[in-house]
Amino acid sequence: MFRCGRLFPATLCALVIGPAARAQTVLDRSPNLSGGWVGASGVLHFNFLHRFSVSPAPERKVTSAPAFLLAAGLPGKTLLGARYATNSELSPRYPNEWEFFGRIAPFLQTSGALVDASAEVGYNLAAQGFDGEASVARRQGPVRILAALRVLTDPDSNGGAAVALASGAVIRLTRYVALAGDVASLTERDAGEKVAWSAGINLAIPHTPHTFSLHATNANNTTLQSASRGTNETRYGFEFTIPVTLSRYFGGGHPAPRAAPPENVGPQAQAPAGGRDTVSAAIEDFLFQPGRLQVAAGTTIIWVNNGQVEHTVSAEDGSFDSGIIEPGKRRGLTFTRPGTFPFHCTPHPFMRGVIEVR
Repeated sequence: MFRCGRLFPATLCALVIGPAARAQTVLDRSPNLSGGWVGASGVLHFNFLHRFSVSPAPERKVTSAPAFLLAAGLPGKTLLGARYATNSELSPRYPNEWEFFGRIAPFLQTSGALVDASAEVGYNLAAQGFDGEASVARRQGPVRILAALRVLTDPDSNGGAAVALASGAVIRLTRYVALAGDVASLTERDAGEKVAWSAGINLAIPHTPHTFSLHATNANNTTLQSASRGTNETRYGFEFTIPVTLSRYFGGGHPAPRAAPPENVGPQAQAPAGGRDTVSAAIEDFLFQPGRLQVAAGTTIIWVNNGQVEHTVSAEDGSFDSGIIEPGKRRGLTFTRPGTFPFHCTPHPFMRGVIEVR
């Protein structure tokens, strides 16, 4: 655990640690690039992606192509899931497209790495083969740059492979609004295959965990295969993200609290004078990150609310309460006496954690 204190003042730590990665939000990725998000352990992710095209006059027929993603965040910064597109141009043998995939993100900027780095492996039923992607991303201020290398099964050959390169950027305008775009291309394109592109505006819905993207693109859907192949049609669409925190429905018990309550040090706590340590924690996706903290007596824990909903840090026995922590705000509590302190979020009682003070 990264610890702030004598060597790293709280203000410097804020710059080093930065905002915690938002697991599913479209504000951190472009329409056709995943950005390497892997979700939090114990959270199911459902994305509804709907793209449609309009034929020329005089018919101006609207053709829609909904697609779905269902994935589960697992321990070890991993994600396991599937994408299903109701329309596919990948292979004439399949009118739709399934992709089953697993993703891991061993390096994150929020954990001190220079970049976010992830790897994905998937199996595409329409292409009848495995696909892979290695991606990197780096946030610098309001800008996040994305890049990816893809190795794909060539659906038009027997066991052949194709290579695609992709890059994109996200510019955060406000806490709730971002602009995003990307391009991708096979290194060797067949007749009719174009450079894939997308551009859009990404929105977070205030006071909810949901995000929303409005975009235009010439890619049919977001599987590794289809996102690497542009078409002659411009499609307009949206994506809506729905994270489901399982602890809301399958909560567990907690040990009884012990020892005396801690000292509340106010809504904008900084590292206390006298060299006492400060530890940073996050609230995100209706989870305390981490859910169990072990600290020395005299340590101040500062929780930063990286979600879109108000939360609290409240003792199970009522001995301490942070009060409402609004999105983007922080609250600190100093723990001066040894003991074990189970806590929860008052508006969302299924959100729970434990602090062990040594």
